[in-house]
Amino acid sequence: METARVLVAADKFKGSLTAVQVAERVTAGLRRVVPGLEVETLPVADGGDGTVAAAVAAGFERREARVTGPLGDPVTAAYALRGTTAVVEMAEASGLQHLPDGVFAPLTATTHGSGELLKAALEAGATTIVFGVGGSATTDGGAGMLTALGARFLDAGGKPVGPGGGPLAELAEADLSGLDPRLKDVDLVLASDVDNPLTGPKGAPEVYGRQKGASEDDIAVLDAALTHYASVLGPETAELPGAGAAGGIGYGALVALGARFRPGIEVMLDVLGFAPALDRATLVITGEGSLDEQTLHGKAPAGVAAAARAAGIETVAVCGRLALSQEALERAGIRRAYALADLEPDAAVSMAEAGPLLERAAESIARDFLHG
Repeated sequence: METARVLVAADKFKGSLTAVQVAERVTAGLRRVVPGLEVETLPVADGGDGTVAAAVAAGFERREARVTGPLGDPVTAAYALRGTTAVVEMAEASGLQHLPDGVFAPLTATTHGSGELLKAALEAGATTIVFGVGGSATTDGGAGMLTALGARFLDAGGKPVGPGGGPLAELAEADLSGLDPRLKDVDLVLASDVDNPLTGPKGAPEVYGRQKGASEDDIAVLDAALTHYASVLGPETAELPGAGAAGGIGYGALVALGARFRPGIEVMLDVLGFAPALDRATLVITGEGSLDEQTLHGKAPAGVAAAARAAGIETVAVCGRLALSQEALERAGIRRAYALADLEPDAAVSMAEAGPLLERAAESIARDFLHG
């Protein structure tokens, strides 16, 4: 019989375990049932928060830079570098995690720090930049990012407009002539798990504004301001898939930086070396905190399962909670899912005890699939 070789390629369990910790716990559980089992771990991410950590786990070097946070205060942000390829995660600079509890600034939060982080990658010699966007505290259409890279956004009096999406209503002139010239020679890949346009009923303010503290009035203000902003920079680009990603930073990257949009998980699987790891595997274990409808729309487990299915390799999943039918799982290429909620129905306890519970779930996978 062929020697079993398991590839653990799971995302984080948000609020409980990092992707690296998920891989460690699954490995421990598998080996308790099948001692000496060959296990390869490849923590994955889909472009959102955790993307830099996944790159570092795959052998990239972690670098840090002091940049401007979403509220204007300095923050320390990390990016990952291997050779001339950088992985930059906008949430590291401009993410919700940089907001104090209960403090939001929907109209004025800025992506300036994301531009500074891209600049740090340029300074480090990167010629390919994977720009993972998601988890943002901002809805400024990427104006802050572009300002940090040398663009100027002026009002009718010739003064710079203020930070955030709200002040873009006053925009009269966008001067992109000062953009960092090194950007022309960079392959900038916009990696996102959302394909929303910039504005409108499926746009960034309407779909994502509330989670950043925007009231209904704020959403209307932001939608109008971003529509005006796009009328100055290029309205056609505002309709492109990914333009609405991370509060519209996708639009800024597409319209002014020559970025190309790709589904985040596809990009990350390429960057992390998933294909050769898959070649070595006889079973793939993927997962994330919640397997639900969103999972099917470009999240990491769906991307992993699709690639494994194309290679003819069976995939099972682990998760905190499962909100998909068996039929939906199988359509996604997932043979079976093991939910921590089945072992511990109290959600708070399940999150607190996620590590040991995950080891137990992995023991079940080993008994069911590895005949230990």
